[in-house]
Amino acid sequence: MQMALSENCPSPGLTFLLLLLALLFHAGVSDLGLNFYSESCPRAEEIVKEQVTKLYQKHGNTAVSWVRNLFHDCMVKSCDASVLLDTTSRIVSEKKSQRSFGMRNFKYINTIKEALERECPMTVSCADIVALSAREAIVMLGGPYIAGMKTGRRDSRESHISVVDDFIPNHNDTISLVLSRFQSVGIDVEGTVALLERTGAHSVGRVHCLNIVGRLYPNVDPTLDPEYSEYLKRRCPSPQPDPQAVQYARNDRETPMVLDNMYYKNLRTQRGLLLVDQQLVSDPNTSPFVEKMASDNAYFHHQFSRALLLLSENNPLTGDQGEIRKDCRFVNTQ
Repeated sequence: MQMALSENCPSPGLTFLLLLLALLFHAGVSDLGLNFYSESCPRAEEIVKEQVTKLYQKHGNTAVSWVRNLFHDCMVKSCDASVLLDTTSRIVSEKKSQRSFGMRNFKYINTIKEALERECPMTVSCADIVALSAREAIVMLGGPYIAGMKTGRRDSRESHISVVDDFIPNHNDTISLVLSRFQSVGIDVEGTVALLERTGAHSVGRVHCLNIVGRLYPNVDPTLDPEYSEYLKRRCPSPQPDPQAVQYARNDRETPMVLDNMYYKNLRTQRGLLLVDQQLVSDPNTSPFVEKMASDNAYFHHQFSRALLLLSENNPLTGDQGEIRKDCRFVNTQ
């Protein structure tokens, strides 16, 4: 009887090995991959590129929005397009968070989605649109093409509004807190300096006066260059700016719509726009990387690409998790 049992039942070691192989196989099936849509929607990435290019030609500021979308989506729990959801009777949108202040151009994500739906209905996720549009936008802004961007993400059925503040750094946070937030999603100090708190948006685009006046009133932050502080006061003349008004200052006046290392050069001359910017120069953990990026644009682009790829793969929904939304603003009707 003992011999029969041994012949017909696998050993505990073999059982464990078979279970491990099954788990690895399942994980491999559901992971992100390059050219995920090569069979289901062969032109998917080309369509995203076409639409991003058209939108950029009509509305140049969309490129900055695409980059910021990826940061706000992927930093908060998962790269799952939760940031795109509108408020409904069942969902409170992440767009309602103060951390999302100034985000715009969401409607154009659906322009891209509609083009994909015409080609391949219910196939390409909104989460992948966020990632791919950011990749193309970086090129539009003069940055590097990130060839290793994987796809296969799926869309969340819920908003993460209740935890947005736990993941997205604020403009007046300490640099140690900013570093810890990025470290929690697997990005090291070097990558954080390249991405900063809005994934490169400090190198391009603009910042509303609401996020600046704390360094100007009632007294000017002594770490600000005097000439630069005068420029900021002209842009933001009131200590209580209207949140609805178009009152802002450029992050980089020299090359405002180019993703380059001018931002780091400005930091060396005390022209960091936000408090956290200037801390990058004064903190011994980050200052060496600021210096290196200021002197080497290619190095900055390399670190930016590396860190952005890591961020784009943060805890995605894959396989049978989540869904593929038909409209990026709403979960599908069950």
